[in-house]
This record gives sequence, structure tokens and C-alpha cells, in this order.
Amino acid sequence: MDTLDFKKQYRELYAARPEPVLLTVPELPYLMIDGKGDPDGAEYAAAVSALYSVAYGIRGLLKSAGTVIYSVPPLSGQWDGGPTADRSDWTWTMMLQQPARAVDVVDEAFAGVRGKKPELPIDEVRWELFDEGECGQILHVGPYATEPPTRDRLMEFLAAQGRTIRGRHHEIYLSAPGRVAPEKLKTLIRYPVRVG
Repeated sequence: MDTLDFKKQYRELYAARPEPVLLTVPELPYLMIDGKGDPDGAEYAAAVSALYSVAYGIRGLLKSAGTVIYSVPPLSGQWDGGPTADRSDWTWTMMLQQPARAVDVVDEAFAGVRGKKPELPIDEVRWELFDEGECGQILHVGPYATEPPTRDRLMEFLAAQGRTIRGRHHEIYLSAPGRVAPEKLKTLIRYPVRVG
């Protein structure tokens, strides 16, 4: 059985560097779910639970088949809205990267989770190949509410590199809220970019 470590195989994508960088993110398979509202709200909690339920279903099927063993990678999310917006108006897409071999069992995983957790919005979760291409990325350490200065540093760097934003604000959560003190939370902030 193969062992997969997402943070090692995709080291550049998960590298926690405090200085801004440009990197190219290849097309990768993800489980995704869309929603709207406060990330402290019930809809968000149910959506993330559905996402993890399918991800763990896939992982279990691949392990049982003797195909691959791995830890589910960090949660990430794309966001519209920001510090000055009403949180109830935020829209988001929460995401979990998947191994390429997951495509072989994804339908079976969905079916299994639907039967076990009918209260969750399993049918809103989707499998998608996501291609971000060239991106700017920076590490933020601290509470999510204190991200604006870190984001500003990334924007200054991108402008100096002749790049402009061409996509949504993307966060990769290297630390789990509730398990790490707010001032020690590590979050990668990423934006797809274009020249000009």
C-alpha cells in the first residue's frame, strides 16, 4: 500500500513562509461545497461536516482497498466578503484536496455517507478538478480578523512583481481553531494572479 503525505508531495503549496512568494499551483482534485453566511453559523458548520464526512469516506475506502493511506489534508476556503462586510453576506467555497486515486471511489463514498448522515448536505458536496495556476501566497500568523496587514503586504509584493488579482481570496488553514491559541493560528493566504 502506498503512503501519501500531501504536505511533502506538494511542499511548495503548503510551505509556511512569512515572506510573500509567487508559485504555480497545478490542477488538483478537490471536494468542494459552496455556501453563504457567517462562518460561525450553523450552515457553515453543516457544510464543513459534510465535506469532511465524504473525505473520510474516500480515505477509508482507499485504505480498505489497500490502495493508499494518508491523512486528510488541511481545510481550505475561497471567500468573498471581508473585514468590513456583514458576515451574513459572506459567500464561500470550502475545499479539501484529494489524492488522484480518489476518483475511483468517490461515488461509493458519497453513497455511503448519504446513508449514514442524512442530516448533512452531502448532495451539495462536489468533486472538482481545480486549476489555480500562478498565485501569490503568504503566511499569516494570528487570528483571522488580523489578516488585513498581511494581505496588504502580499498585495504590495504582487504589484511590485507586475501581477494583478484574477480570482478569489483563498485561505489554507494549517492550524485548527480551538486546538491552537488564536495568536498562534497559521493560515496561508493565496490569490490567483495574472501579469499586468
